[in-house]
Formats: sequence, C-alpha cells, structure tokens
Amino acid sequence: MTNTTKSDTAAVEKAPFRFRDLGKVFGGGPGGVRQFGILGALVVIIVLFEILTNGKTLDPVNLINLVNGNAYVLVLAVGMVMVIVAGHIDLSVGSVAAFVGIVVAQSMFVWNFPWPLAMVLGLVVGALVGAWQGWWVAYVGVPAFIVTLAGMLFFRGANQFVGNSTSIPVPRDFTFIGGGYLPDFGPDFGFSNPTLILGLLVGIAIVWQERRGRSNQRKMGAVPAPLWVSIVKVVVLLLVVAGATYLFASGRVGTSYPISGIVLGVLVLGYSFLTNNTTIGRHIYAVGGNWRAAELSGVNIRRVNFFVIANMSVIAAIAGMLWIARSVASGPGDGVGWELDAIAAVFIGGAAVSGGIGTIVGSIVGGLVIAVLNNGLQLLSVGADRVQMIKGLVLLVAVGVDVYSKRQGKPSIIGLLTRGRKSDVDLTPVPAAPLGTQTPTPTGGAQETSRPQDLTPEG
Repeated sequence: MTNTTKSDTAAVEKAPFRFRDLGKVFGGGPGGVRQFGILGALVVIIVLFEILTNGKTLDPVNLINLVNGNAYVLVLAVGMVMVIVAGHIDLSVGSVAAFVGIVVAQSMFVWNFPWPLAMVLGLVVGALVGAWQGWWVAYVGVPAFIVTLAGMLFFRGANQFVGNSTSIPVPRDFTFIGGGYLPDFGPDFGFSNPTLILGLLVGIAIVWQERRGRSNQRKMGAVPAPLWVSIVKVVVLLLVVAGATYLFASGRVGTSYPISGIVLGVLVLGYSFLTNNTTIGRHIYAVGGNWRAAELSGVNIRRVNFFVIANMSVIAAIAGMLWIARSVASGPGDGVGWELDAIAAVFIGGAAVSGGIGTIVGSIVGGLVIAVLNNGLQLLSVGADRVQMIKGLVLLVAVGVDVYSKRQGKPSIIGLLTRGRKSDVDLTPVPAAPLGTQTPTPTGGAQETSRPQDLTPEG
C-alpha cells in the first residue's frame, strides 16, 4: 500500500458523520439501510405483539418456549437455504425428519440403544437417505422436485411402517437436547450464570469479528468504512445481545438458554462459515447463479448438487431428533408441513426463487418472523385457520414485492440483501459454442446448442 493510499485510508476512517454512510452500518453500499428490511420487519412485529399482548411476547418464559418450540424449523431453514441457492427444492424434509425420529425412538425404546448411540444412528440414517436422493438428482438427472416429492411419500409411509402408525416414547435422558437448558452453576445472582457467560462470549465475538474485518480490509488494500460506522454497528449489536441475554437469563428458576438454541447456533456458525469461506460454499452460489458458466469454469456440478441434497437430509435428521426430544415421543403425525415452513422461512429471509441468492442468517431471520407471528397470534387467541392465512399472505408479499421491484426496473430488494456477495469462481463470459456442439447440463450431461431455426422470436 502506497503512502497516498495509507493517507486516504486514514482520512476515510476518520471521516465525520455523513447520512449516506449510515447504510454501511447495515452492510455497506448506498442501499445498505434496506438490506436488513426483513430484520426491521421482525423488530416491528415483535414490538407490535409486545404491545397487543401487554408484554407477554418478550416475557422470558415465552421467549424460551419460542426458541424450544421453533428450533426444528430454524434448523431445517439452515439446510434448505443451500438447496434453494443451488436452484433446487426439497419437499421431503418433513417426512425424512419423521422417519429418522421413529427410527431413533424405536432404537432406544425397543432395541435399548443408549441415547448417544441412537443419535449417531439417526445421523447415519439421515446421511444414507440424503445420499440416496442426492444420487438420483446429481448422477441420474431427475429433478430435485420429483426426487424429493417421491421421498416425501416414501418416507412418510416408512415412518408409519416402522412405528406401526403408533407413537413411541423416548427416554427422559434424551429429552434434554430438545427441552433442556444450559446447566446452572456458581453463586446465585438472580440470573442464569451460563446464559450470562454465553452473552458475554457473543459480545466479545462481535467486537473481535469487527476488528478482524477492518484489519483484513486494510491488508487487502481496501478502504474500510469510517470508524464511527463500525462503532455504531458494534454498539447496536451489543445492545441487542445484552437485551436478549437479560431476558433469557431472568427466566424462572431452573431455566436458562435452551440446548436446542445452542444446537441451532452451532449449525448457523458452521454453515455460515461453509457458505462464506469455503470452496464448496462458493460453488453452491456459482451453480445457483449460472450453472453453465460455473461448469465451464471448472465447478463440479454433480458434486455440488449431491452435497446440497445429501446435506439437507442430515439437517432434517437433526431437526427430527430435536422434535421427538421436546415432544418426548415420535408418532405418525410428525413432520407434516415442515417443508413448507422451512421453504417459507428461506424465501421470507431473502432467497431468490431462481437460485444464486440467499444467506444462512437471512433464513434464520425469516424463520423467526414466522415463529413470532405464530407465537403472537396464539397469545392473542387467533384461530389456527387465520394463522395459516396470515402466514401465506406474508410469504406472498415478501416474494411479490421483490418480483414487482425488478419488473419495474428498480433494484431488487432481495438482491440488495446480498449486494457485494461475489463468488471466487471465475465467471467471466465464455465465448459462445459453435452451433450444433454440446454444452453441459446441470447434472453433468450434455445438450446440443440451439440452431438458428430452433430459436423463437422470444428466444
């Protein structure tokens, strides 16, 4: 970096407040404030229900129950976003979760497996199911919609076959992962000590991550945002973490942050790292954005397709085990409609219907919108029929507004959510193939390039 660049960087970092820089607090770019529109909607919904329910929404007991009761949908959203980003859809996740749940419950109740071994069995079953469906999608070339539709029917029947269409209870020790809390320790300050420590660690991580990001930008020769932007961003996040920590730590005696929330947090961190910092993660976005360019750039399309489908079934297995641990039994009605909630969470969270756009964190926010809507409407004693109608309208509006914006020639709201996200794969334009030659298909096969007489005026 030259002296001139260093001086320019220092000048930018010490720049005074400018309103146009405010968007950088929320992710950078002139449209930065709108990048977190869904997050803003979540805040508005929480405040609205807090007022309408006379303070019940943010009651510590209600918040803990909200996390425990919706962890399985949020876990499914973590895997579903990668499937949708890659340009696919998975309709089988509810049935796969139910099938794994009944196998795990039976292994403990009938076969006397210890619960840790039963969990390993559940993960193995999920991986085998995922490998089976991934093989059909990636190597046979059957569309994921059809493969997972068949899987939805097959594994729903398999759940009823294994469990004889009856409920199977699970041991009390196993219920800890779905309905348990961080164990308390230390002196009694009137709050949950492990929850306070967890909040402190999250706060330290936020500060460290911001400092690390600015340092990396300097090393790469980029000009960081003004220093006040980082300070405001960190302060806002720390206030949110402090408020959440206080609420979760001040619940009734014997409760703290749920174990299911810890499982969800680990998955969010792990898969956020995978999608943002690994080759396979960048390839998923490349395939979803333009699979032809990705294939010609050296991306193994089959491997990416196999991974996202197989991984989704493993995630479904985790969700299924969380569910039966909380409900203390596995039954034939488990998993019904889960795939719809997971898909809705991903689209509300900013994923594009055509693929290539979407984030793990955005999907979690979308899932929380659904969870808070469900919870708030139940607190207001709204019937299940109207709850479903409202959820449908929210999904339709979330996607419809973005489609309308793009058709009017305005910036895509969903596109703004991921502005600045670029794949490390070189997706430079590739010279057109001679007419009549073969080009790769999404599943690794080939198709003939269209000839002039095959093109319609619209093409």
